Amino acid sequence: MSTPPFRADIVGSFLRPASLADVRHRHGRGEASDAELRAAEDAAIETLVRRQAENGLQVATDGELRRSWWHFDFFGLLDGVDIVELDHGIQFQGVQTKPRGIQISGPIGFPADHPFLAHFRALQEDAAATGATPKFTIPAPTVLDFRVEPGHIDPAVYDGHAAITDDLVRTYRDALAAFYDAGARYLQFDDTAWAYLCSDVELAKARERGIDTDGIAERYATLLNRILDGKPDDLTVTTHVCRGNFRSTWISSGGYEPVAEQLLGNTAYDGYFLEYDSDRAGGFEPLRFLPEGDKTVVLGLVTTKTGALEDADDVRRRIHEAAQYAPLDQLALSPQCGFASTEEGNTLTEDEQWAKVRLVLDVAGSVWG
Repeated sequence: MSTPPFRADIVGSFLRPASLADVRHRHGRGEASDAELRAAEDAAIETLVRRQAENGLQVATDGELRRSWWHFDFFGLLDGVDIVELDHGIQFQGVQTKPRGIQISGPIGFPADHPFLAHFRALQEDAAATGATPKFTIPAPTVLDFRVEPGHIDPAVYDGHAAITDDLVRTYRDALAAFYDAGARYLQFDDTAWAYLCSDVELAKARERGIDTDGIAERYATLLNRILDGKPDDLTVTTHVCRGNFRSTWISSGGYEPVAEQLLGNTAYDGYFLEYDSDRAGGFEPLRFLPEGDKTVVLGLVTTKTGALEDADDVRRRIHEAAQYAPLDQLALSPQCGFASTEEGNTLTEDEQWAKVRLVLDVAGSVWG
């Protein structure tokens, strides 16, 4: 395909190079200036964009190299949203993240000078030098809604959890417009919430936090459609449904059946990056809800959690299995997730990372030409 999502695509994040990690650590200790950190990020991203092109990708991301977290960095720079210390982190399998959470302390809004706009412009400039299409990732609004706990919303600002919805819609509509005006034509909403809705365990945890989970899939489809309604025709907006990605661990298990009709059939996304690298994702049957037409499901069949390289024939076989439930022409291939959703990264080497990318390209070329 000449327009995104591409037959061989990527989710977004890449391992942080050691040189950048060193500067970031020194910056955190006050031993490197803001300018030094920015220069290190610029250099690392320029190299990364070039390597993506050299490996054959039509798409280029900045690898999220400027971020510590895939989601908190964006949320914490919105109006009215603070990232605060909690007494607990997010529990993955056998490991817990740093104890951070979301606090709503004022009206939610997208500031005209949100730093991610400058980050996109820098990516756009680097991508133009290679001819690649720049793809920029931001966390989905459903993540903020699902993660903020009712006790972390200032009652003087919002009368309960449901009251944030209208401002959240406006914030993301403003964000889409701002990125579009900056030149973005390929955006991705990274989303863990839909994966949690596939898990009885995570739904129970959400209810314990005070989240109303009754009809939540329908509510999220409506929320997203209000944001995507009226977006420009030449702006592609996809989503990546993530089951957790921190130091090669995970959170959510459960097939897509509980959410597939709402997610695939009733949201206005142009494409869906779905993780299918383990049996925790269930079978391909939920793909039957993908409407015939222009929407694309990008199959995440190549794991980013280990360096072991998949067998190309096995990946091709699984693509054709998926094509029993959705048209082959509406399918594509990518790694299952990013390689480093947080700055710590997954437990594989850079060489193994690029071998995974080349495998995706080789298999996609053999399946779709």
